[in-house]
Amino acid sequence: MQTARLSELDRAIMRDCEFFSKPMNAQELIRSIEAEQLKSDVPILHVGDTIRVGVRIIEGGKERVQPYEGVIIAKRNGGINKTITVRRVFQGVGVERVFLIHSPRVESIKVVRRGRVRRAKLYYLRDRIGKATRVKQRFDRGL
Repeated sequence: MQTARLSELDRAIMRDCEFFSKPMNAQELIRSIEAEQLKSDVPILHVGDTIRVGVRIIEGGKERVQPYEGVIIAKRNGGINKTITVRRVFQGVGVERVFLIHSPRVESIKVVRRGRVRRAKLYYLRDRIGKATRVKQRFDRGL
């Protein structure tokens, strides 16, 4: 029984040694590590979409998922550093949060409705109040 364990351990060590013995420059190494961390279940997101983000929150010793629903007003970067800025109005006050899409804190992202906009950044919504902040719905893209 003990020899079987050692052989599995030896195989794992050999596999790791083969991985690190390949000549890789720093950029290739970073890309390979980042590729492992990317999420595969992220929906296609566009600026103007209304989304519901499930955020993991730890209170005391318990962990729960808190939904945060709002309009995407900006998208930035690509790859592992991809972020979205989501805006919502809560009790008359505009609240914006920036979410790192591939973060382990973001449990789920669900598109509630597609929006039709003609800008890459919707920062003008910050100055609008009430019904003026509405975004037209887009029907040609599926949820």
